Amino acid sequence: MDLSNLKPAAGSVKKDKRIGRGQGSGRGGTSTRGHKGAQSRSGYSRTRGFEGGQMPLQRVVPKFGFKNINRVEYKAINLDALQQLAESKSLTVIDVQTLVEAGLAAKNDRVKILGNGELKLKLEVKAHAFSNSAKAAIEKLEGTTETL
Repeated sequence: MDLSNLKPAAGSVKKDKRIGRGQGSGRGGTSTRGHKGAQSRSGYSRTRGFEGGQMPLQRVVPKFGFKNINRVEYKAINLDALQQLAESKSLTVIDVQTLVEAGLAAKNDRVKILGNGELKLKLEVKAHAFSNSAKAAIEKLEGTTETL
């Protein structure tokens, strides 16, 4: 066996269908598209979600709920995360900028401090919002909270 007698495996190579090349080819006339109807026309493209005339899923499933356009989304950060951050970087003041630098929030996030976890250090915390339990826990250790 050498390069002069290499062949592809039997049945692996097929000839392309030559469509629309006259009646003698067997694929002239309608060019395998059948007679009439949208799919026989040039430029036809099925619309997204079309299910052959069956009622499409997006029309069967009912609409419900609504999106409140006035909703304010907060990035929630718990007290235990503040404790860990303050210990690792020996901080007494924690504001949004330090949280962004630590990777706990993005620069455009509004930050809300939540009361999950335990706080052991006296901290000065500046954020956009505080839960009642978080505020109480910070002020119990004579720390201060400032709402931005």
